[in-house]
Amino acid sequence: MSKIIEGLLYSESHEWVRAENGTAEIGITDYAQKSLGNIVYVDMPDEDDEVSQNEEFGAVESVKAASDLYSPVSGTVTEKNDALEDEPGLLNKDPYGNWIIRVSLSDLSELDSLMDAAAYKEFLDKEAH
Repeated sequence: MSKIIEGLLYSESHEWVRAENGTAEIGITDYAQKSLGNIVYVDMPDEDDEVSQNEEFGAVESVKAASDLYSPVSGTVTEKNDALEDEPGLLNKDPYGNWIIRVSLSDLSELDSLMDAAAYKEFLDKEAH
């Protein structure tokens, strides 16, 4: 069973969002890191890059596969998690404690299209069957 954290928002492509005061941290879910296996590389956008909701913003590579990352929200990248460049496996150790990018949100209403923890759990249960 994958761990799901209350208070975060989730996308169907298994990214999570922690939004506060117009800024969002974006990472991958426990389900995503378990599916990928041992993560060896994270491709991230640079600061000041624009990201758009449901558009690709990077990739995560594991020993098994590479998986594109899709932004759950639109905005401007204010920071990328440099720690992941040296230690991408942090996403395996603690997927909710290690965000990938921080974004200054350009459209707060996009948050309404994301799932809360209960809806994401239901989504995972449906995907499993």
